[in-house]
Amino acid sequence: MNMMTKLKTKQYKDKRFIIIASMVSFCLLILISGLEASKMETKNFLSLNPDNPHYLTFRGKPTLLITSGEHYGAVMNLDFDYVKYLDELQACGLNLTRMFSGIYVESDKSFNIHKNTLAPASMRFICPWARSDVSGYANGGNKFDLTKWDTEYFKRLKDFISNANKRSIAVEVVLFCPYYGDDQWNLSPINVNNNVNNMGDLPRTDALTMKNADMVAVHDAMVRKVVSELKEFDNIYYEICNEPYFGGVTIEWQNHIASVISDVEKNFPQKHLIAQNIANKSAKIENPNPLVSIFNFHYAVPPDAVGVNYGLNKVIGDDETGFRGTANFLYRTEAWEFIIAGGAIYSNLDYSFTAGNEDGTFEYPATQPGGGNRTFRNQIKILKDFIHGFEFTKMSPSDSVIKRIEPSYVKGRVLAEIGNAYAIYLRFEESKDTLYSETDAKIKIELPKGSYRLEWINTKIGKIENPQNINHNGGEIELSSPIFIEDTALRILRLKIED
Repeated sequence: MNMMTKLKTKQYKDKRFIIIASMVSFCLLILISGLEASKMETKNFLSLNPDNPHYLTFRGKPTLLITSGEHYGAVMNLDFDYVKYLDELQACGLNLTRMFSGIYVESDKSFNIHKNTLAPASMRFICPWARSDVSGYANGGNKFDLTKWDTEYFKRLKDFISNANKRSIAVEVVLFCPYYGDDQWNLSPINVNNNVNNMGDLPRTDALTMKNADMVAVHDAMVRKVVSELKEFDNIYYEICNEPYFGGVTIEWQNHIASVISDVEKNFPQKHLIAQNIANKSAKIENPNPLVSIFNFHYAVPPDAVGVNYGLNKVIGDDETGFRGTANFLYRTEAWEFIIAGGAIYSNLDYSFTAGNEDGTFEYPATQPGGGNRTFRNQIKILKDFIHGFEFTKMSPSDSVIKRIEPSYVKGRVLAEIGNAYAIYLRFEESKDTLYSETDAKIKIELPKGSYRLEWINTKIGKIENPQNINHNGGEIELSSPIFIEDTALRILRLKIED
């Protein structure tokens, strides 16, 4: 080989080396960028707050979920315009909605709910399973085939969650619900009369148990499909079953469903939180499932569920309200008490949202089993803004800060970072026999030495009243509230030296 040939060969090898090195570098850059992007994305997932697991973090920020939402049929009811609904939640500054999967459906006679979104009109019900070519579904149309998925359902499900995502609204995806009575069981796709698979020939009280292996396999397949489809969404968490303390639901079955969710997600870069509905009112959780991060209660008045389970170091939610009348103050005081007691989720059941009134303008009758309207939604936005105005992950229930309140029918709760920040809530005690007039209150509290900013908050309109700075020598101090009726709140923050 002559000198010229050797030189050309060397140049060719050098050039090829440079090209290969460049390609390797480019591929590494893409890989690193992808990993960094993945880290950025997973950081945004709804998760337990790393500093205080009593609370949540969403998109990098400590977050309480507070809402007043529709009756869970947004996806399964084809007549419901969920974009209009989510627009209303966003306009009111709320950040959560619940939705049922469609394995459970109600009739228009269920629970005396007018224009019930969980009771779609005939032929307007959609669920995870596709319709067969055999007629005979109980509410019109063909029966379901439990071996085939409805692509339109999953398209609608993901579009709903995507629209919520764009509005920074979290979605509680409720997978199951017990069949309270035959009118719900007779409409379920897993009832033997409503599918072509000869599945569900059993009592409704056995439907959500481990008694029938074939039925459990149907449950498992649905859970795996839903969880797989929703893998990428950062704004969801799963509730195993709504109110599993009714309809024969067993704890063994609930634990099984939690394990299925966990198994599906075992190789996901980011896992979704799992919620479990524990009881109406309150109950002490004796054997918590380690896969569960959120423990939900319904009708949690008074908010004892928070205190008795605070030692679990997990999120406690008031996940559904109702059956106390329709007056706004009943649910406003429930919200404030629950959050100031240390709760992290408040989800009011709002019957002003219906198909045709997705902006929350339906004027429901007084016989409704709950309340909700635009005025109420604006009021709980005040609570959301109030609590997010603190570094609340540093705070904990501290009712002992209050030494005395007058008049005696005014009751108080405190969430505090002692010496730095205090969220104090005062409300009239509930009485069936006495109507209280507007009043001011004298509250004596224990406060360490320091300079503080005091602001009273009107819980109905959000107005800051009687703001003042004080220098306190330490010990007890008596404060006077503005005139109020039903409830009021007080924010106390230690002033920095430069303030």
